[in-house]
Amino acid sequence: MAGIVAGKRALVLGVASERSIAWAIARRLAEEGASLALTYQNERLERNVRSLAESLPDAWLLPCDVAEDAQIEHLVQELRSRWDRLDLLVHSVAFAKKEELAGRYVDTSREGFRIAMDVSVFSLVALCKALEPLMGPGSSVVTLTYLGSERVVPNYNVMGVAKAALEASVRYLANDLGPQGIRVNAISAGPVNTLAARAIAGFTTMLQRVREVAPLRRNTEVEEVADAALFLLSDLSRGITGEVLYVDSGYHVLGMV
Repeated sequence: MAGIVAGKRALVLGVASERSIAWAIARRLAEEGASLALTYQNERLERNVRSLAESLPDAWLLPCDVAEDAQIEHLVQELRSRWDRLDLLVHSVAFAKKEELAGRYVDTSREGFRIAMDVSVFSLVALCKALEPLMGPGSSVVTLTYLGSERVVPNYNVMGVAKAALEASVRYLANDLGPQGIRVNAISAGPVNTLAARAIAGFTTMLQRVREVAPLRRNTEVEEVADAALFLLSDLSRGITGEVLYVDSGYHVLGMV
């Protein structure tokens, strides 16, 4: 399967550290021959992302805060200046205020709800719209979701509601972009020990519970998510769009857990 995305041009959003799911996907794409562009949200994260990008062959780095339309427009302009097309888009972006990820969902603030939906959901819509002219037949979009979109997960709260909206957006985007030959799918990964995940109250308990009861009796490895993303981004999945692929050691099939 070497070179399964050779010659493809990929944009990966959401790399924050070497533990990021987005970083694992970026590495996997590079190993299989893709040319890469990575983004960073702000100057605080730039140093980490830049050092990671420099470890990949010919990867380049661009700023993009997905909550700012002007930055998305600038991103598109920069891509156009170097590439005549975009084949692969990885959207691994989500955010909720830390205080919204503990306690009761009913206590979510209006502003906390708005921020979570804007960054975690609308950003995918905005990126697809802005990048559509660069994409075409064979292009593939992958975003990251979680089981909290369809089941109550303690303390996941507003992020679960945002992930439900994200999955609905995947279906609507798949329908809108399908006539242009652009596919849109999501991966529902099991809990992975990333910087973002550790902001959820009780995350360590969540990892332990999955390890105890999931059919495979282990937690999800970031490399497994990256391999699934490689499949959905490659031509091997050319007949698949609008889907949510679970990579969670089978945890999602359980009833009373």
